[in-house]
Amino acid sequence: METVGIFYGSTSGSTRKAAEKIKELLGDKAELHNIKEATTEMIAGFSNLIFGTSAWGIGGMQDDWEDFIDSLADIDFSGKKIALFGLGDQADYPESFVDGLGTLYCRLPDKSVVVGYWPTKGYDYYFSLAERNDQFVGLALDDHHQKDMTDDRVKKWVAQLKKEFI
Repeated sequence: METVGIFYGSTSGSTRKAAEKIKELLGDKAELHNIKEATTEMIAGFSNLIFGTSAWGIGGMQDDWEDFIDSLADIDFSGKKIALFGLGDQADYPESFVDGLGTLYCRLPDKSVVVGYWPTKGYDYYFSLAERNDQFVGLALDDHHQKDMTDDRVKKWVAQLKKEFI
């Protein structure tokens, strides 16, 4: 497996911690980058990518991703694979659970390169922009109400990605 570029945006630190867990499981085959300091050239240099964001309020994407998102249109994603993860709060915001993840997916110029879809089973929400065909477009995490499930979900998702990134 080629080196994976992990790009995350984090305001309170939860998304950064999730990105660090993912990097730890991928080992020396992963590089961690804050999207706040990223460039399109950095992202274009990886064949395998992981993008992570959180949702703010009623479905807003993390600020650093909001500032960078339009730059994705300048990157040629052909031949690449992209996995997504997002954090949200399904109890306090069940009408917009992990919408930041859904917005990130929607703004990708080429959705055919997305891997790492994740089942919606085990979550309690009633709407998410990140849901497509009864699954999330990437790993959905809720560190507010299901923190005890985060490590296991991350482990299973990374194992899935190791197969999909090949």
